[in-house]
Amino acid sequence: MVELFGELRDRLLRYMLVLGLSVHDGEEIIQESFLLLFQHLQRGKSRQNLRGWVFRVARNLALKQRAANQLRLRRIVEFDDTLPQQSVDRSPNPEEQLRSRQRQQRLLAVVNALPEQDQSCLCMRAEGLRYREIAEALGISLGSVAASLARSLERLGRADGG
Repeated sequence: MVELFGELRDRLLRYMLVLGLSVHDGEEIIQESFLLLFQHLQRGKSRQNLRGWVFRVARNLALKQRAANQLRLRRIVEFDDTLPQQSVDRSPNPEEQLRSRQRQQRLLAVVNALPEQDQSCLCMRAEGLRYREIAEALGISLGSVAASLARSLERLGRADGG
């Protein structure tokens, strides 16, 4: 056994490398192959062509290891792809939440301070109505709707720092 191991070790390792395994994986497979050979011989099995037997066993183990490595790599890549989405907490922190609430309160105060007609124009526009539809609904001219919305948006922009 020891003589066969010394004779085949380097050759098996080169073969493992050709099959695409790392040196570490190759050495592990060589050890396992010789352990299996020892068990094979202990059970009184055939002693014919032990070199071929060791190479065949090592090849089978190498192919299994290579498949396992590829599966592990795919899982790592899939995990990496999902990692940014999983690890980044996109919810606002307490400071951002406070700023957002303060902004909403400031803008709401501006809207509440607008004349009733300007509030109505702004709300209808926010609901997706066209200028003509707003004018008809409120019984005012298109120009009045445009002026009202321009005034309201300008006040909101100033209150928002812009």
